[in-house]
Amino acid sequence: MYRLLLLVLSFVFSSLVGAVTFDEQTRMLPLGQSMYVFEDVRGDASIDDVASPAVQGSFRLHDKPVLNAGYSRSVFWLRLDLEYRPVQAQGDRNWLLELAYPPLDHIELYVPDEQGSFALAQRTGDALPFDTRQIRQNNYLFELNLEPGQSKRIYLRLESQGSIQAPLTLWAPNAYLEEQPGRIYVLGIIYGVLLVMLVYNLFIFLSVRDTSYLYYILYIASFGLYQVSVNGAGIEYFWPDNPWWANAATPFLIGSAALFGCQFARSFLHTAEHSRWVDRLLLLLMACGAAVMILALSVSYATALRLATYLALLFTVVIFAAGILAWLRGMRVARYFIFAWTAFLVGGLVNTLMVLGYLPNVFLTMYASQIGSALEVSLLSLALADRINAMKEERTRILQEAGRKLEELNQELADSNRFKDEFLATVTHELRTPMNGVIGSLELMQTVKMDVELEQYQKTAAASARDMMRMVNDILALTELQAGKLYPRREAFSLRGLFDGLRAQYAPRAEDKGLTFALELDDNLPDILEGDAAKLAQALGYLLDNAIKFTSEGGVTLQVGRAGSQGSNLPLSVVVSDTGIGFAHGEGDLYQRFHQLDGSMTRKYGGLGIGLAICRQLVDLLGGSLGHESQPGVGSRFRLNVPLTLPEQQAVPVARPQRVPSGTALRQAQQCTVLIVEDNAINQLVTRGMLLKLGYRVRTADNGAEALDLLRGEGVDAVLLDCQMPVMDGFATCRAIRALPGFAEVPVLAITAHSHSGDRERCLAAGMSDYLAKPVKFEELRVLLHDWVLCRPPQVSGGAAPI
Repeated sequence: MYRLLLLVLSFVFSSLVGAVTFDEQTRMLPLGQSMYVFEDVRGDASIDDVASPAVQGSFRLHDKPVLNAGYSRSVFWLRLDLEYRPVQAQGDRNWLLELAYPPLDHIELYVPDEQGSFALAQRTGDALPFDTRQIRQNNYLFELNLEPGQSKRIYLRLESQGSIQAPLTLWAPNAYLEEQPGRIYVLGIIYGVLLVMLVYNLFIFLSVRDTSYLYYILYIASFGLYQVSVNGAGIEYFWPDNPWWANAATPFLIGSAALFGCQFARSFLHTAEHSRWVDRLLLLLMACGAAVMILALSVSYATALRLATYLALLFTVVIFAAGILAWLRGMRVARYFIFAWTAFLVGGLVNTLMVLGYLPNVFLTMYASQIGSALEVSLLSLALADRINAMKEERTRILQEAGRKLEELNQELADSNRFKDEFLATVTHELRTPMNGVIGSLELMQTVKMDVELEQYQKTAAASARDMMRMVNDILALTELQAGKLYPRREAFSLRGLFDGLRAQYAPRAEDKGLTFALELDDNLPDILEGDAAKLAQALGYLLDNAIKFTSEGGVTLQVGRAGSQGSNLPLSVVVSDTGIGFAHGEGDLYQRFHQLDGSMTRKYGGLGIGLAICRQLVDLLGGSLGHESQPGVGSRFRLNVPLTLPEQQAVPVARPQRVPSGTALRQAQQCTVLIVEDNAINQLVTRGMLLKLGYRVRTADNGAEALDLLRGEGVDAVLLDCQMPVMDGFATCRAIRALPGFAEVPVLAITAHSHSGDRERCLAAGMSDYLAKPVKFEELRVLLHDWVLCRPPQVSGGAAPI
């Protein structure tokens, strides 16, 4: 009896030695080096066998952060001893156990039961329907209830025909929820790049009908869907009830990507003309890709996946070699091709070696393939664009050699320019939404603690994104002017409000360069005038942007006065002067499109060279005039005269809640609820992330009707309202909100993508308190909510109090 007691005590003691202890302050706990692993080679052991004392000695403490068994036919049992030791006495608490490797086929969780043995608590995996998961996420999450001061042993059984990886982490539920936006933002940027490049090349294909673009589009689609399948998003969103396809999709899409990728390389590099043996090798790989696609649908997942993995390795090496040979043979476009496939090759090799078990499973190795593919598709798009330039040069040579076809080719060139303008207008429209998402994500990254290097990268990316957005807006304005889609409006506006807004926008940019910015506005001018304030502000913006850009010392002055008076008409005179580099008076083509004072490749000042051209066309549209005078080394002076009118009858101002700029906060952000009304999922996600970072409670609605239903049931402290929405637009929604009981004083803040098209006046006329222009910037949103929400006492806004 004594020996039996010692045996039992020794078994209990051994089970507690490896227990992982933590308290209520723990947020995230990696378990890779705290778990014990038993490899069941035959795969027939039951939970009773594994939990028996005879097998316990076969468990080995894992010494690496992540279990990485590669392609193995064994069954792996993981044993974890968890002990919750709170510093302060508390009751039971729930924790989340995360297994962050979606492509596992079968996972079983065993926990102690009341009889002292172990019972199956959860069975899941991508070989089962998605609704078998306890918590519906692409990674596997298990909810554990742990009692204070008691060790709890659990077992995990892993079996998969593919690679077996086990990155295990214990999370506090709130910490897990806070961690998700960062991962979503990274994946969102990666998939956003893939989607933008696919749409971009689709429009080019529809314009030029070059089959290289078609093959490239099919390659991007195949590879993007492969990434979706591997990351678990496929079974979560696209095929949740088809576990067979969830497994078969991975080798099938690898084969599809190899098939179309090889055909794209053959068409793009003209291998049939320059490298016959490389062309035959690419044809062989295409056949292998088609065979893998067929095998993925007909043989076992394990066999197809192994063949697909080796095909992917061979595919990347052969494609890279084809690019090298094309470059050595003098093909200019091959340089971008090589850079692109280098990024893809490195990412693919890292990810494949991780899957095979030669590299650890960490964030970089897990997402190396996605990062490499995002870089690859971006660089290949540059290669395709460079190919268009090469084609244009070839066309010019043919025109010079074949004069008899000049008239026909000129007509073809005119059609091409028309297609280009239509494509440019379409692309600039389509790029706005993903660019809003990119800029918003980069703004949110400023709130995350980063090292110096990452912070510099973030600042560079944010500045580049903003510059790109400005160029997109400029190109869109130019194409709309060329197409005759813009016309002048006649609306009442505040003159001082317009110029105060220009000063707020451009004075900080001038001060960043060490320049002064002065606004001299004639006090005798009336404040309320009628005209197109948006186009006037847009035209002046180009003049102020140039003045700041070409001035390195001194300052910029904005003078506003009266050019005369004719009854109810008021000719307004605006002068923008600077102390910059100036230019010679003989610059007759200054207002031409794409003209720059320094057009060399190494010019000091960047830009598209379309600002003054757009400015001149806007002024002509408003019926005004634009002139200039300048002296090299002294500065420039642009004078803009535009006719405005006095309103026939001053409208009685509507009482609205007032902004409290730079006031003292009367309450905390955590006490306030903000409602986001936005139909675009990307913009809604970014804005919600910003508000959560600022500490506000957030509610969301996809349209105006849904927002009104929500507001009838509960109160909020502010509403962020998109102006362009289905069902009810922002202006109608605002008027309906103001009509609700108790919402007359609630700040309603508009978010508009067209800050230069008269939306400001429409927003204020509809009863909105203020507005923000897209893309929403984190600091501007913080200041706006501080002034409108935190600096105002709580308001009773109708409905039930928000929880």
